[in-house]
This record gives sequence, C-alpha cells and structure tokens, in this order.
Amino acid sequence: MTDAASRDYDDEYPGSPPYHEDRDDDNEEEMADEEEEEDPEIVQKECLELFSQRDFIMESNILNVLKRYLQAGGAPSTVVELLSENFTAIAGMVNVTANWLIQTGVPQSTVTNLVEQHMTEMVVKHFDPKKADSIFNSDGNMPEWLPEMIQQPTWRVLFYKLAEQYPDCLFLNFTIKMISDAGFQGEITSVSTACHQIEVFSRVLKTSVATFLEGGEESLEKHLPEFTKMVCHGEHTYLYGQLLMHVASEESRGGANMRRLCQELHKAAMSKGLEVTPITVALIHANEYPRACQALSSMLSRRALNPADVTVLHKIYSEGDGPPVALIRVPEFLELLIDALYNPSSKIGPEHKSKYIYLLAYSVSVVETLRRGKGRRLNKEELKTTTQAIEKTHSLLANYKSSSDLIAEVATLFTSIKFPVVAMGILHWVDLTVSEPNFFKLNTDHTPLHLVLVDEVVSNHPLLHQRALDLLIRLFEDSYNDLDVLVRLELKKMLLDRMLHLLHKGCVIPVVSFITKCVDNTDMSLVRHFVTELLDMIAPPYTVEFVQLLLPLIENKAVTDTLRTSDGKDPVSEFISHCQVNFVNPT
Repeated sequence: MTDAASRDYDDEYPGSPPYHEDRDDDNEEEMADEEEEEDPEIVQKECLELFSQRDFIMESNILNVLKRYLQAGGAPSTVVELLSENFTAIAGMVNVTANWLIQTGVPQSTVTNLVEQHMTEMVVKHFDPKKADSIFNSDGNMPEWLPEMIQQPTWRVLFYKLAEQYPDCLFLNFTIKMISDAGFQGEITSVSTACHQIEVFSRVLKTSVATFLEGGEESLEKHLPEFTKMVCHGEHTYLYGQLLMHVASEESRGGANMRRLCQELHKAAMSKGLEVTPITVALIHANEYPRACQALSSMLSRRALNPADVTVLHKIYSEGDGPPVALIRVPEFLELLIDALYNPSSKIGPEHKSKYIYLLAYSVSVVETLRRGKGRRLNKEELKTTTQAIEKTHSLLANYKSSSDLIAEVATLFTSIKFPVVAMGILHWVDLTVSEPNFFKLNTDHTPLHLVLVDEVVSNHPLLHQRALDLLIRLFEDSYNDLDVLVRLELKKMLLDRMLHLLHKGCVIPVVSFITKCVDNTDMSLVRHFVTELLDMIAPPYTVEFVQLLLPLIENKAVTDTLRTSDGKDPVSEFISHCQVNFVNPT
C-alpha cells in the first residue's frame, strides 16, 4: 500500500506545478527568470501555507516546494517545526491497523480489499479534475507511481469510473491511453474517454471485434451492450466503427460474421433512438440508386412500411437485375416485411400483397456474386419456391379462424417451414397469437398446434433456437391467474416438454440455465418433471459446463429425493455417481 494512495482527499494542496506537455529551453529560462523575480516574502508565505497542511510531508512535490522556500531565504527550523507538527501519519496508521487485523486472523486478501474499497469510495467522492491535472511533475514527466498503479486491476477500475464522470480531465485521458498502451484495452469498452482518442478507440475496437469473432454468440450477447455504448458515443465514433467493420465484412473469410456485427450495432443504435439510417444506407452504396435509396430510407426512418415505397422497390427489383440485393437485406426492413405478412392484425391490400411477398423472397433467396471485370451475377433459382412458400403460409395464417382450420394443412405448413424466412414468419405469428390474454383459456388441446409448429421450427433451424426459447420462457413465466391450478400446472408441464425438445435438438446450456435459475419460484413438481424427463434423455459423456449447471439441481433433495431408490439404481443416483467419479473426484 503506497502512501500516496492513502492521502486524505479532503485536504487541498494548491500551488502544485502544472503539467506542460511541450516546453523548450527558452520557456524554461523564462520560467526561471520569473522565479528569480518573485518577491521572497510572498514565496515564503505561500510555502509556509503549504507546510501547514496536514501530512504535507507525504506529498510528491515536497522537495520542489522545500527548495523554493529555502532559495527564497526561508528558515530551515521553521520547515522542520511545521512539517513535524502537522504530521499525523494517516498512511502509517492505515498500515498499522491493517497489520493488526491480519494478526487477529483476518485474511490478508480481505484486509487489502477493505482498504482498496474504502480508498476507491473516497477518491470517487472527493476527486477534483483540476487538481488531478496538476499532478504531473514540473519537468513534464508523469508521476513515478502511475505506471505501477495501472498494473493493479482495482485502480484501473477506479480510473474507468472517474473517466466516465470526468471525460474532459487531461490526467484521466492520459491515464486511459497509458492503460491502453499497457495492453488492457479489452477492459475499457465502456469508457467514453476512449472515444475522444482515435488511437485508443481503434485499439479497443479491434480487441472487441476479435473477442466477438472468437467467442461466438455467447460473447456477443455478453459484451454487445458495452460495445454499442462505446461505438454509439457520437456520430463520429459510430461512422468510424461501422466503416471499418463494413470494409472487413467484404472479406471472404469472416465477412459474414462481420456483417452480423454491423447489423447488431445498427439495431442497437436504432433502439437507443439514434438516427443512423443514412449511415447504413451510404455504407451499402445505396446512394448509387437514388430512387431505391429514397424509398428504403423513408421506411427505415419511420420504422413502418409504405405501399407506395414498396411499389417503387418492387418495380426496381422486378425489372432486370436491379440494384444489389444487400440494399433490401437490412434486418430492420426484413422484420417490417415479416411483421406485415405474419402479424394477425396486419392488413395488406390485395393489390400490394404480392409485392410485399416478392421483396421478402428476393431479399432472402437471391444469391449475388461479383465477377472480376464482368460485374454482378445473380442466382435466382430459389426465388420462385421461396415466393410460393411465403404465399401459401401467409394465405393460411391470414384466414386462420381456429386450430382445426389448420390441421388439414399441417403438411403444407411443415413443408414450408423448411424455408428459414417462413420459419421466422410462423414463429412471429405464433408469438403474437399465443400471447393473447385468453388464448390458453379458450384452447382445449393438450398441445396447441401453434406450439407443435414451434417444435417443427426448432427441428429444422438451429439459428432460431434462441428465439423459440425466449417465446417459451415468456409463456412459462406468465401467471395464468384465470386458469385452474391443475390446468395451470399441466400447461406449464407442456411448455417444459417443448423446452426438452429444444434441448434434444441441441439448445442444451440455455435451457438448463433457465431451469436452474427458476427453481426457487417454480412449483417443485414441475422441476421434478423436467429432471425426470431430462435424465431419461441424456447419457455420458458430459461436458464440464453441463455438469456444473445440472449437478447442483440433481443433488437438491427437495427436487430429486422422491426420485431416488434405496438400492441406488435410479437415474438420479447414477448421474450423481458418474459426476463424482469423473468430475468431482476424478482419478
């Protein structure tokens, strides 16, 4: 623990030499001349005021002030008297108290954490950016303790917090750059100060993107909020970040993942209420097609489709090769089309329906490749079949009255679900339909056809597993107060069966994670049902992550005690024994 870190931040030490980034010899001579011209009495008075401050002897500029005082003719005895009288040894007392705690049996790590936590709170409470900017030594060098300080995670976190509160503080900006230069740029994605320094921002952007590409979907979900906060700090950071990622997305290797990241960033910016549509449109070269650009920008800005604009786009894309398909492959535009065609409350005029369907089918099925010196090549082989699948399902679901109306067409629905865009649309339709307040109250089927369709989507499209799970979780967490208790339990048991099907198709960790989190506020019979069915489905070998999630649930006596037998031949005992041998106490 350093003495400087234990300073009492209620004290003020004015007159510390300011930091000068660029000074030449002439400036130093001028400053020396000014010092020679200073009135000795005034200099002595200023220095004596500093010596009278509590624990000033611990200050880093004590030698400079002492030299200045003596050169002005000050008496050494006075200095000794003032410094000794005002020396209260706060830092020393902290060290003594910490040693006492350790000697009484408190772990050293606990004592260190207590001191660091208190110091952090004190610094945040009393931090003064003007004083911080004066910390640099008179020769223009950084404080000797700063490089050592940024090596400690606790103090780096402190600097991040302060940088968020005081983005204009030069000392903090300098420190953030030092942290970045030291290789810790992966920690500062949420620091807005990084957005003001192109060098730091570029390094953080590169590190964050690499983390997303290496970590996959889990990393994207975990770190995307902080990443978008940094990139969406201002128009300049958003444009710069999107431009770099857009250039990278045009590479054959990893380009698709970069496009996904660009789209997630655009979506996050739109959710924050930022108008970034012009930037997105410009990056996909839409300005080369002014009519299409105007129609698309109009709908994206309003976040609503317009029959007139849809007609313009339909005409452009149905005549000849049309503009690049990337122009209408913007996720927000696709979501608007899916909602228009698969939302039960959506009404589309008969004369416009085919145009909506054509644009949606074109955007998801046409493959565009670039040939050197020969321009673009379009592959429209799947356009017709995709269009027909969307037309069939839209017609069936738009005229839906009851589940019995769809049972006769279930084969058609299952066939059409194999198209990803149709699966997205049906999942959207199911979500809106079953979310109606009285849907399960009026439904008499044990497993509604709507959820059977969800099972079919899960079986065919792994990329839609998370969307399906989100829907099932929302339904499971609903209270259903209008239903009888037994009916409510049967409904939730049926929803758990849908989750088990999802788990069977590969969505293992997300499903098990949800169940383990809701044990305390869920009827134990439901959890027991899930565990029973799960143990019948699984078999070794298991991953470490799976065991770490599931084993505490299986060992919970409130859940599995009634499932065990005295001979230990039951699935619960066998799973626990296997985990103990292979994971808990491996030989």
